[in-house]
Amino acid sequence: MLQRLETIVVEKPWGRTDIPRDFGDFGDRRIGEIWFAHPDGDAAPIMVKFLFTSERLSIQVHPDDAAAQAAGFARGKEECWLILDADADAGAELGVGLTAETSREALHAAALDGSIVDMIDWRASKPNDFVYNRAGTIHAIGGGLTVVEVQQNVDCTYRLYDYGRPRELHLDAGLTVATLGPVHDARDTVVDPAANRMLVSGPHFFLAQLAGPIDPAILDRAAGELTFVPLSAGCAAADETLALGEAALLDDAASIEIAPGGRALLCWAA
Repeated sequence: MLQRLETIVVEKPWGRTDIPRDFGDFGDRRIGEIWFAHPDGDAAPIMVKFLFTSERLSIQVHPDDAAAQAAGFARGKEECWLILDADADAGAELGVGLTAETSREALHAAALDGSIVDMIDWRASKPNDFVYNRAGTIHAIGGGLTVVEVQQNVDCTYRLYDYGRPRELHLDAGLTVATLGPVHDARDTVVDPAANRMLVSGPHFFLAQLAGPIDPAILDRAAGELTFVPLSAGCAAADETLALGEAALLDDAASIEIAPGGRALLCWAA
């Protein structure tokens, strides 16, 4: 079984007009996100999206399952980023955690006056960097990046600072769940694009990079409903070719084929 997912194209003020033509021809529209609508909607446990940034996005934080459910959401939100392209001249960096321990009171004041920007641990980014954001990690995405993001599927984001954009902040809720110091995750790494590798093994989802020729040991681990996301040409499943900019649901990992030099992501719920 293969079911192609509906592609949702989202314009954003921080988006770009120069995204790769593989994703489509959008003229002068500023495309910030391309994501894939699951037929189960909000009930689906995982979401995959591509992000295209021309400037810094908001500084934000997500709750864990317990805090999110107490607030009326189905689940919390942990997510991870794989950098596909990075333009250092356009500010290609990721903000992950803080540079030093602080207090909620100090962080609240910094969010109001903008000095929170200087408290963030900004890390220069390059293609194939991989970062996992645990719930509670204060984080932000810089400009000049093309990112594929895999996340728990929930619309629950607490914005702490938004560079003067006219959107609501959520300081009380966000600072209640935030980790008030540096964050480094053991899953953070640089991914060889030609390697078969498990990137995430729970607790909320599994994520593997597949490359041709595929390591069957990784496919043997895949279970349940699978989301297949090509990152290059040369990807197919269930005898159908899939391209960069597409995603599909599968129930049989053994049906995946990747040509030498090709790569894709495969994810499934824990």
